[in-house]
Amino acid sequence: MTNPNDESKPENVTQSPPPPVAVDLEGGGGAISNIIRRWKREDLLNRGCLATRGFCFVFSLLAFIIMASNKHGDWKDFDKYEEYNYVLAIAILSTLYSGLQALRQVHQFHTAREFFSRRNLAMIEFLGDQVMAYLLISSASSAVPLTNRMREGADNIFTDSSASAIAMAFFAFFSLAISSLISGYKLSNQSYI
Repeated sequence: MTNPNDESKPENVTQSPPPPVAVDLEGGGGAISNIIRRWKREDLLNRGCLATRGFCFVFSLLAFIIMASNKHGDWKDFDKYEEYNYVLAIAILSTLYSGLQALRQVHQFHTAREFFSRRNLAMIEFLGDQVMAYLLISSASSAVPLTNRMREGADNIFTDSSASAIAMAFFAFFSLAISSLISGYKLSNQSYI
């Protein structure tokens, strides 16, 4: 038995090399499976972001079409009310933004090339989603009181069309808010090294 305080070293002691580390290539653990999991998670996030932007595009386009066609003569024209003009303007901007972002993502999926660096792209996505979501909720919430006051007096096709355009703007906001959460997550996971 050896004494741990004894500083004399035995002369003929050889150490055997450590056994080789087994690498599991099928996904039970290890570095490769972690990388594959991360790729799958990033792919799922990108597809989810594309889907939410697609929904935002559809809802914004519907809000734009419904509000722009809401002309029924006399006081029943949307362009006589600045709240409805605001909903229309933001629906147009949101349609353009979400459509362009969706096209950029589809192009990126097919060519595997990006227009900007990942860091800049994550910042642009996050800020764009935040600004457009704020504008959508702002425009929709500004038109709700006017529509409610009009519905107290008369419930007709003009107020119904206005209410449906506002509802589409709210749905566009919700889908863009989810996209904003995804882009915020992607921005927070960027490495700055």
